[in-house]
Amino acid sequence: MEHYIVSARKYRPATFRTVVGQQALTTTLKNAIANNHLAHAYLFCGPRGVGKTTCARIFAKTINCLNLKPDGEACDECESCRSFNEQRSFNIHELDAASNNSVDDIRSLVDQVRIPPQIGKYSVYIIDEVHMLSTAAFNAFLKTLEEPPAHAIFILATTEKHKIIPTILSRCQIYDFNRIRVADIVEHLQYVATNEGVEAEPEALNVIAQKADGAMRDALSIFDQVVSFGGGRITYKGVIENLNVLDYDYYFRLVEDFLAGRVNHAFMLFDEILNKGFDAQHFINGLASHFRDLLVSRDSETLVLLEVGSSIAEQYGEQAKRCPLSFLYKALEIANECDLNYKASRNKRLLVELTLVRLCQLTGIVPKPEDEQIEIKPLVAVPISAVVQEEEPAVSPAPEKSVLEPRKVSEPTPTPIVKPTPETLLTPKTISVRAPQNLSISQAEQPRISTENVVTESEPVAPERRELFTVAQFIAAWKQCAKEIVDQAHTTNTMLNFLPEQVKEEQYKVLVVNNLQQKALLENQPAITARLAELLKNDFVTFAIEVDTTIAERTAFTPEEKFVKMQEKNPDLTHLRQQLGLEL
Repeated sequence: MEHYIVSARKYRPATFRTVVGQQALTTTLKNAIANNHLAHAYLFCGPRGVGKTTCARIFAKTINCLNLKPDGEACDECESCRSFNEQRSFNIHELDAASNNSVDDIRSLVDQVRIPPQIGKYSVYIIDEVHMLSTAAFNAFLKTLEEPPAHAIFILATTEKHKIIPTILSRCQIYDFNRIRVADIVEHLQYVATNEGVEAEPEALNVIAQKADGAMRDALSIFDQVVSFGGGRITYKGVIENLNVLDYDYYFRLVEDFLAGRVNHAFMLFDEILNKGFDAQHFINGLASHFRDLLVSRDSETLVLLEVGSSIAEQYGEQAKRCPLSFLYKALEIANECDLNYKASRNKRLLVELTLVRLCQLTGIVPKPEDEQIEIKPLVAVPISAVVQEEEPAVSPAPEKSVLEPRKVSEPTPTPIVKPTPETLLTPKTISVRAPQNLSISQAEQPRISTENVVTESEPVAPERRELFTVAQFIAAWKQCAKEIVDQAHTTNTMLNFLPEQVKEEQYKVLVVNNLQQKALLENQPAITARLAELLKNDFVTFAIEVDTTIAERTAFTPEEKFVKMQEKNPDLTHLRQQLGLEL
């Protein structure tokens, strides 16, 4: 059986020309070799699988080549190149800093640096994962890295540049490797598939490239995995099944449901996605990305930002034409808000479903079911004598629940009047009822409300309260409302930290720092207003909520300013400070 070599090793670049996605860096290195402007230390940093170690090896091979080509590439024919290709070169030394990170390992390397090369001009030392060296090892390496022998060149490679001490960084030429673009990965995968005799769909390769997240090594590893799964053939369906990737089709269908306002269809699709084992946050992130791709598909200038296959790009273009810009902007905002609140939510599924409902309501299209419910707006208390009663006792026994019944209009008949009590006053409420077929509620056919202690004659309305109150009384009532709010710590803190200011006699305003605090108060404004009216015995009291970002700046004090403020509230602090000899 022939020995199998994975694609990541088999197709590893051997020349600068074959390095994928790093043209700027490879050109710089080739020019440095051609002009003999070689530094004594290089630092290659960037994400995993983008070619750092590969470029280090090619660079080491090229600077020792005895017969360079005109384009700056190694000849692959001289003794130095052959020894490198056969992995027997004594001019190139690789050290894994992840397992050799002690001071003794660096001392051994420093002793080895003194030995000149037998073939070629330079001894190249490639230290991979250099950020794993200990601080003591870094310090032991500083002097040699700053003033190495003329034949020694160091190439350090790392994925975490921020972990390297500044004294090392200042001694190196730093090369930042970029993530490889999806289009470049797809092109290279197509080249590998052609060489291996594998039939691959472009959409399938595109999914592999996106899954690799800019790393060519990851892309080739996934490529081998999918080839094994498909038996030598790579299809889009096979890739999404093998990699557990959510199909684009789900997002296209969901957007159609959003545009049509079909909440039930959206719920069923989301349930199907969950049953296939996908995480809800992964789904909402994919949905946000889908809205973003629809947005960039609307303009020919931004179309280059769409990193999908040609057939799927056509679908994006067709659906983007049916999506208004306002819909896409708001949908992106809602999806992003759901993603931010996901971890803090206790009922994560409900959070996502509420997001789907909001998305379905963006277009304003609401499908109307046959058994549509109607809503009767808040009732205005009217004299019950206007509604004619049938012949019955003055006060009828109250049923267990309130019932709305249409009554026939007839001539009014005198009935005994029962003096109302405070408990019998009718409070207007919004009542939703199912409308019977072929029934229209006209002004003449007012519904009669049966409740306990409801009189059968004219019902007086509670008089409007308008007692005078001071600013201090309003602030006291405001603080009491804050303490009475249960399970809403954010609203309570906002009310206690930001006290209202009087605008007019019965009108106040509250200045808060951000939109989140404003939203918390707006949600509870009706309840707060009603409670203030009850405490102050004034039905005309109102307050507005405004955002003032300068409050945070005005409340930022230095320690000295804080102490002065504290002294104003408690003058005894000055005496305490003097007695104890305290200083800020």
